[in-house]
Amino acid sequence: MTALLEVKDLKIEATAYPPGESPRNITIVQGISFAVEKGKVLGLIGESGAGKSTIGLSSMAYGRGGVRITGGSVLVNGVDVLQAGSAGLRSLRGREVTYVAQSAAAAFNPAKKLMEQVIEATLHHKLMSREEAEARAITLFARLGLPKPETIGNRYPHQVSGGQLQRVMTAMALCPKPDLVVFDEPTTALDVTTQIEVLAAIKEAIAETGVAALYITHDLAVVAQVADHIMVLQSGEMVEYGTTDHIINRPTMDYTKALVSVRSIEHVEKSGGDPVLSIKGITARYRGTNFDVLKDITLDLPAAQTLAIVGESGSGKSTLARVITGLLPPSAGSITFNGRTLAPDFEKRPRDDLREVQMIYQMADVAMNPRQTVGTIIGRPLEFYFGLRGDEKKQRIQELLDEIEMGEGFLDRYPAELSGGQKQRVCIARALAAKPKLIICDEVTSALDPLVADGILKLLLNLQKTENVAYLFITHDLATVRAIADSIAVMYQGRVVRYGPKTDVLSPPFDDYTDLLLSSVPEMKLGWLERTIANRKMEAAGN
Repeated sequence: MTALLEVKDLKIEATAYPPGESPRNITIVQGISFAVEKGKVLGLIGESGAGKSTIGLSSMAYGRGGVRITGGSVLVNGVDVLQAGSAGLRSLRGREVTYVAQSAAAAFNPAKKLMEQVIEATLHHKLMSREEAEARAITLFARLGLPKPETIGNRYPHQVSGGQLQRVMTAMALCPKPDLVVFDEPTTALDVTTQIEVLAAIKEAIAETGVAALYITHDLAVVAQVADHIMVLQSGEMVEYGTTDHIINRPTMDYTKALVSVRSIEHVEKSGGDPVLSIKGITARYRGTNFDVLKDITLDLPAAQTLAIVGESGSGKSTLARVITGLLPPSAGSITFNGRTLAPDFEKRPRDDLREVQMIYQMADVAMNPRQTVGTIIGRPLEFYFGLRGDEKKQRIQELLDEIEMGEGFLDRYPAELSGGQKQRVCIARALAAKPKLIICDEVTSALDPLVADGILKLLLNLQKTENVAYLFITHDLATVRAIADSIAVMYQGRVVRYGPKTDVLSPPFDDYTDLLLSSVPEMKLGWLERTIANRKMEAAGN
């Protein structure tokens, strides 16, 4: 069969601007070749910076952020789009090739109704009348499992959930009846319960419409459910290529094997011990509202152990962290820390209470001042809590850098000069600088690639042993929970619906929500998605 998309010896460059040095050209994609037939899906997988999105966008002859395609050819339906010219590209984009971005919320115009945006490209290319385009959009809404498909197009982007908006964006990409769709991390930002619905909808839509697709992700378990073939990328070069079965079950290259075996962390579950943190009957609401976002939360966390707080977005996980840190005073209940009752408002807490409870945030990029060096960032709590200055402070900063396995050479660097994993390690060092007894980790690995996240989790476990620190680990990633938790609290709509030692919480019988949560975590097995959806349909029919 003739390939719908054929990429030959693709080379892509960008201009780097190193601090204090002259700009220079760097190669970010080197000699990539592949082909995709109609109705087939090629998964592009690798860490951030591997070139996945850059390669995907090249199918539209587009280079994001000053990226330049400098060599090779990209043929769509036999036509080299790199030679198509501006008129040819205007005809190609949004008609023959469409794109589904990672963040649907950032991709929609908040001032326009969904239907207007879904049919825009179809009308622009004069592929259908407005009535035909709207009818097709409604058909796609139904096919993608959206509620009230006849009327959901009348809503604005903020009036639907994240998972629904991602499916609307998929409908927008499919509406013009394209030949190729580029899916760029379309489920990464979603909870597992929403992700499985979107994955199933995408796979069904691809099968029914017969389009070819590139599916870009860093999650092998996800791509295993939708791809026919997988290309593994690292630093702009192909590491391995083969059928999904080959890559998942019989990888040959060390890098691919590392991706397949990620999260194989050995952690012996601890139990018992006196609580360093005790939460009793906490109820809370945000100022100006009459709705409780936390409802009668009671939990204990022993010293040097990890309590994982899991649940989908909106369940109250991060709100609980805000209450513990004193950023949101509760309307009822109390929090005891290290044997003393914490003041509800952080401004009324003594310095030792502030020092002993530290927090590491999800987005390290926005948690650090970009104008401060690593040394200044880590040194601030050393000055504030312990009054360290000069050589004594510098020596302690270096000890902390050694502790987070970054060693020499980072003291005078700025955040922009660090990788994502290095930035998160600096945030960990900053928290450790205060010598805390409790660190609240709020989705600290969710923005990281699997291999980098694996390194961060191993580091946290090692630090727990050496520093005797307890972790309250907020996440929606059940693989992370299995890897590091001693106990688990499952939250749903502001309540704790299941709580106890990890072994007990992850063992049946389950309540309905925990069962849904656990069964929604993608497994690195072919056919997992189909089996899971089929089982749910059988259960629904039985009820």
